[in-house]
Amino acid sequence: MHTNIDFQGLRVAVTGGTSGLGLALVRQLAVKGARVAFVARTAANVERVADETGAHGIVADVGKKDDIYPIAMQVTANLGGVDVLINNASSLGPVPLALLADTECEALEAALSVNLVGAFRLTKALFGALAASAREGCGALVINISSDAAVNAYSGWGAYGASKAALAHLTAIWDEEAKPAGIRLLALDPGDMDTPLHALALPDADPSTLKAPEHAAAEIIEKMLDALPIRAGLVAGRQA
Repeated sequence: MHTNIDFQGLRVAVTGGTSGLGLALVRQLAVKGARVAFVARTAANVERVADETGAHGIVADVGKKDDIYPIAMQVTANLGGVDVLINNASSLGPVPLALLADTECEALEAALSVNLVGAFRLTKALFGALAASAREGCGALVINISSDAAVNAYSGWGAYGASKAALAHLTAIWDEEAKPAGIRLLALDPGDMDTPLHALALPDADPSTLKAPEHAAAEIIEKMLDALPIRAGLVAGRQA
């Protein structure tokens, strides 16, 4: 564990930051001193989390093309750049979950627009800022939140699973392509969590069998630190 690390000066953007894993990430990163910008669709929830954490809230929908560049501009303007992007926002597609033969095309498109295309667009929009961070020696990292549904054929999870499988493969390809720019890309599966999204998918699931989002967030942050160069400014007690 990186027990001697603080996050002063680390600039992190998180999508889907007002509930579940995203909220846990925003809270933990902000408490540790990171400069955080987060994105979510509901203005009241964004205001509430911003007031609670001191992070910069952005009201937008990553599934909408026209929202992407305004998101990127607000992230870089308020953080002064970006070192880490966490593409966490997710859509199940059909609710309740449906077999593929019963899934409307629009529901599949909804899952793809958020889970795959939205993550792609925002990463692309912030790619220059991430590359600048890498050139400055700060490290640059994109974490795409995946799922075991990306590799396991769960009945009823077709839209979600297909979108997450595509995201995982896109991440692997882009990680290879981005090496010359010094940018890392990781697809991470946080496991089955007790979140509103999981409850929406499986309302009868026993919460006691699910991972707490706070635990999953701590694991994601640990892997984030492993993937970043440990800078003097991130080590407690040292001067950058």
